[in-house]
Amino acid sequence: MCRHLRKVEKVKIPMTNQPLSDRLDDLEIRFSYQQETIDSLNETVTKQWETLEQLRLHIERLEGRMRDMADLSAEPGNEPPPPHY
Repeated sequence: MCRHLRKVEKVKIPMTNQPLSDRLDDLEIRFSYQQETIDSLNETVTKQWETLEQLRLHIERLEGRMRDMADLSAEPGNEPPPPHY
């Protein structure tokens, strides 16, 4: 979870004791905090997705380079004989 998000504790709002306008205000406040949290989480997930995609492409390039190196070392005539010959 993001460090900059503050933990919102569950608060039970008694629906019978408060006037309707107070209940509506409470709901609007809670909604705005939830929307802020959702936006922040969405931003975090988007950044993580971009990082994962960059890492995936990097791994593909490395695998290609490793295959190329394996192909070069597998060809027998490219290396001179060892010095003890």
